[in-house]
Amino acid sequence: MTVAKALTIAGSDSGGGAGIQADLKTFMALGVYGTSVLTAVTAQNTLGVQSVVELPPEFVAQEFDSVLSDIGTHAAKTGMLSSIPLVQVVSQKIQEYRVRQLVVDPVMVAKGGHALLRAEAQRALVESLLPLALIVTPNLHEAGLLAGMDVVTRTDMEEAARRIERLGPAYVIVKGGHLENEACDLLFDGQAFRAYDGVKLATVCTHGAGCTFSAAITAGLAKGLAVENAVADAKKFVARAMAAGVLIGQGHAPLNHRAGFLP
Repeated sequence: MTVAKALTIAGSDSGGGAGIQADLKTFMALGVYGTSVLTAVTAQNTLGVQSVVELPPEFVAQEFDSVLSDIGTHAAKTGMLSSIPLVQVVSQKIQEYRVRQLVVDPVMVAKGGHALLRAEAQRALVESLLPLALIVTPNLHEAGLLAGMDVVTRTDMEEAARRIERLGPAYVIVKGGHLENEACDLLFDGQAFRAYDGVKLATVCTHGAGCTFSAAITAGLAKGLAVENAVADAKKFVARAMAAGVLIGQGHAPLNHRAGFLP
């Protein structure tokens, strides 16, 4: 029996709602064996990020070697990378180990407003990592930064997706969770768009939603799903986890990753 395996390359959230914690919870809920390469450690809770300590790039490279030389992976995702050296080492290792199914979540700013990707590292991410991606998953703000434009409407989302696709990824999905009255995500494959419509939930349980979405796509790819189906399943998973969110803390509360799976 083949075990589906997925790798998360991201930062740690001490509050447990986002980052590798959210990714590994998602992998487990979706029946995929999860491994991790930590890029940074954060002091973080529902109110925001209080402090960040990056791990040395040399150590990040060793994590890759330990995991992929022995266990391997069927798909991988990136999250918080924060600096040029981290973007570079991740890009190098993705190429070295020929990871073909790569989901890039261009994590730039935390829910509380703390910058998680330095401004000078954005260019490195665009030049080094996006061309290696099977799919990139920006929200409206991230899509605007990558595309060099304001992204407010569905029309803006389409134009941003076209511009980002020209940067190298095979697929772009612009997440519309921050649209005013809807939660529509648009997937672009370089030729056509596919819309994934959803109901905008009135909830504070949104912390880690982006991480969870990209991790769920990665899990689907690891299990052999086509991109379109992996995205559809991920959309449903996130909506269910948000609707059953965990009401803890005083700020943006986390999702419930086991909603619908366990009693």
